[in-house]
Amino acid sequence: MSKGVIAALANGLVFVTGKGGVGKSAVAAALSLALAEAGRRTLLLGIDPRENLHEWLGVAPSGGERLAIAPGLVLESLRPRLLIDREVETRMPIRLLARQLLAHPLYHQFVDGAPGLEELVVLAYVERCLHGEFDVVVLDGAASGHALGQLLAPALVAEAVRGGPFARLAARLRGLVSDPRRCRTVLVTTAEEMPAAETFELAEELTAAIGVPAALLVINQLAPDDLPVARAGEAAPLVLWRRRLARQQRERERLRSGWSGAVTELPWLPLPRGAALAHALAEWLAAAPEAPA
Repeated sequence: MSKGVIAALANGLVFVTGKGGVGKSAVAAALSLALAEAGRRTLLLGIDPRENLHEWLGVAPSGGERLAIAPGLVLESLRPRLLIDREVETRMPIRLLARQLLAHPLYHQFVDGAPGLEELVVLAYVERCLHGEFDVVVLDGAASGHALGQLLAPALVAEAVRGGPFARLAARLRGLVSDPRRCRTVLVTTAEEMPAAETFELAEELTAAIGVPAALLVINQLAPDDLPVARAGEAAPLVLWRRRLARQQRERERLRSGWSGAVTELPWLPLPRGAALAHALAEWLAAAPEAPA
């Protein structure tokens, strides 16, 4: 596999996050397509109950079932609560006792109130999938305001539960998210003031919390700055376009100058939301070098 963005993300967990509206899910879908095209056995994993990832791959919602999208690419939308219930059933050999526990109000109170438990079981599922079944799992994470909690879940559970199987699981998954060889975070942003500021803040928090910097910054939806029609004329739309391009260039330079890791850029493309756009972005990512800031 040639060196580049896709080669750098070709193994382990790829955790994709970013401020709402910057194209996080589109980038997650595009990365998955590019990884599968490069020959990696890829699982694209969503945890949003709305199942928005199917739109980017041109398939109907699966209701939680796995869908084979292309050679080497599988899509799955997880239900974290169901994962917890299955974990209980697996660890309790007597089915009657398991059913009684799952029906008990105290069990529901515990699951609803336990900090980080749902996030922990998602990471545990990722870990299992990476043991032989898939080369890489692309997790379309929560928006930046909640992403940190997903990666901090093992530490939270480890502090709350001092012994037993969940404590051992939390310790093991803490090692997963803090290992840059097995877990890589991709931050998606646009060249706008608020998304850029939120991206820098999240990057600092991630490094402080898990000790590993983000693996890649994706600057998405960059408008073309070389349109001849935008350079001349005083019509109001042209003036507004030039102002937008000037703001974009300022934020683009701020992102690049303030970022110490790898950066790649994706253009704004005149395509509707959906599979055609995801495939086009996948082609850009496949050709992108692993560029420093």
